[in-house]
Amino acid sequence: MDLQIIWFFIWGLLWAVFFMTDGFDFGIGTLMPFMGKNDNEKRIMINAMGPLWDGNEVWLIGAGGVTFAAFPILYATMFSSFYSALLLILFALILRGVAIEFRHHIDSSAWRQLWDACIFIGSVTPAVLFGVAFANIFKGIPIDANGIYHGNLYSLLNFYGLLGGLLFLLLFLEHGALWLAIRTEGDLHERTSKMANGLWWILLTVALIFLIASKYETNLYDNYYEKPVLFILVLVNLAAFLQIKYFLMQKKYLTAWFSSSLAIVCCTFFGLIGLFPTVFPSSIDPAYSLTAFNSSSSPLTLKIMLGVAIVFVPIIIAYQTWAYNLFRDKVTEKTLSSEQAY
Repeated sequence: MDLQIIWFFIWGLLWAVFFMTDGFDFGIGTLMPFMGKNDNEKRIMINAMGPLWDGNEVWLIGAGGVTFAAFPILYATMFSSFYSALLLILFALILRGVAIEFRHHIDSSAWRQLWDACIFIGSVTPAVLFGVAFANIFKGIPIDANGIYHGNLYSLLNFYGLLGGLLFLLLFLEHGALWLAIRTEGDLHERTSKMANGLWWILLTVALIFLIASKYETNLYDNYYEKPVLFILVLVNLAAFLQIKYFLMQKKYLTAWFSSSLAIVCCTFFGLIGLFPTVFPSSIDPAYSLTAFNSSSSPLTLKIMLGVAIVFVPIIIAYQTWAYNLFRDKVTEKTLSSEQAY
């Protein structure tokens, strides 16, 4: 198999794992103003993701690093085309990190409300903008033969882009509600599990609308029509959505969370497989599109990177598995008295 093809799917996998891991953080931060009735409940919600959220962002750094090193032309074109959107995402991620760290340092209601608002903004903004950005990539970007972008931030906010933003937000809200159901107890646990049940119907509806809209707004289905066996991915994705509801009804929240993770990964790969071998399609002329082959680094660079990835990716996975297992217990009011608590 060509190195470019291998790196195309590694690139996609890194994005998918980032959405799977940091997605529940975005969901919890967005739900916090609506689910946390008092300061203790808000602290429980923050501590449910507290020891893990910064480690989850390693996958974002990995995805950005691979874009730069494996596909430098794509990196330059993507970051110049989505400059405003990516800058907003970066500011939002910084704001969220600062808010989580600063919120508990001063015992003041006004101080906490300020940082609560920052956590909400820092969670909902990247959740929506990542969806808008990827939906626009699926649809096609107005770039010319020189990779110059003929649009702005507002041109990304078209119907299909906004639908992608809504889908990503709902995926992360569902993911976050399930994580809270796993790591909380009592009244907060009951309300988050009820929220996950209610959100599921809205998520399934929007996901189906997105699938139908993709047929008319994109060329993603061309690869699927050419090789119908690829529709297995769509069926697995649908099964994952249905499993979320099934396990929710069984009150098996951890299994429902894994089903939600599978649904997020399948949603990401639905688009990537539809794009392949294109990574950044031009809506002006398909000849201007960037592919895994015309935007990649040299074969030597890709070989060296593959060796690095084979060594370090298993180490990162092992570390995160250990961290998730270490913080698997429920977060309670007693936990909040710990010096390490946020």
